[in-house]
Amino acid sequence: MYRMLRTGMAGVLAAAALAPGMGMAQSAPAAPAAPVAPAAPATPGATAAPAIPAARPADVASVDAIVKAVYDVISGPAGAPRDWDRMRSLFAPEGRMMAVGQRPDGSYAMRQMTPDDYIARNTKNFATMGFFESELARTVETFGQVAHVFSTYEARHAPSDAKPFMRGINSIQLVNDGKRWYVLSLVWRAEDPQLPLPERYLQSR
Repeated sequence: MYRMLRTGMAGVLAAAALAPGMGMAQSAPAAPAAPVAPAAPATPGATAAPAIPAARPADVASVDAIVKAVYDVISGPAGAPRDWDRMRSLFAPEGRMMAVGQRPDGSYAMRQMTPDDYIARNTKNFATMGFFESELARTVETFGQVAHVFSTYEARHAPSDAKPFMRGINSIQLVNDGKRWYVLSLVWRAEDPQLPLPERYLQSR
């Protein structure tokens, strides 16, 4: 998913939720916005979902590809423009993100946001903070057009940092409409002294 609340997409994703900033970014300047794909017809009586930018075909061709794109698009050095339209293109129109974290009083907070909410919360943070989130391990379950990815992440302020400043889990729900994969939901939780990552989530299965 945010230091904030500890982030995941965590790295910065968590921070985005309970505090400023999630972390998707890329080091190169953002490419010109891609043409916007038309939104699907709305169900009678329902609010029409917003249109999303057209995705890069390579980003949404497989589970591996879309998970890699999620990490790539939020990572980058301080001040590097993020390609936010690329991020938007990975999510279904109804897609949501959520950060889970513990409050000082021991209770837990869950903040839900849209990709645009995440972008608004983190743009200023990324102007002054380097953020590189990478996948450490992954567990995937699939059934037909539905996939669930339990992705262990670690975040650094620079790729050369010896140790990550944060680790945690990104729980990513994916759906396929027969043409491409979409992120339907992304929930992250950072580890802490009371909740260290168990060994089973440090190895891909």
